[in-house]
Amino acid sequence: MTDKRKTNSHHVTFNKETNKWEGKRVGAKRASVVGETKDEVVKKTREISKNQGTELKIHNKDGKISQSDSHGKDPYPPKDKK
Repeated sequence: MTDKRKTNSHHVTFNKETNKWEGKRVGAKRASVVGETKDEVVKKTREISKNQGTELKIHNKDGKISQSDSHGKDPYPPKDKK
């Protein structure tokens, strides 16, 4: 059984082999977006993530997640109602 929280996300990462930034959905064989700069790839991947209602995880060159955005229905919404 597949965990939808893990497969229902897009990641922006740096590919050291090609020296380019990539935007890719988890489980996909190829990147949806490839570019020279992180900003351009984040912008295009964010649009795709919003259209598909997925999580967006943005990584630094070292692989650590620097930012995370939710564009779908949050399975764990905040409990406090302000």
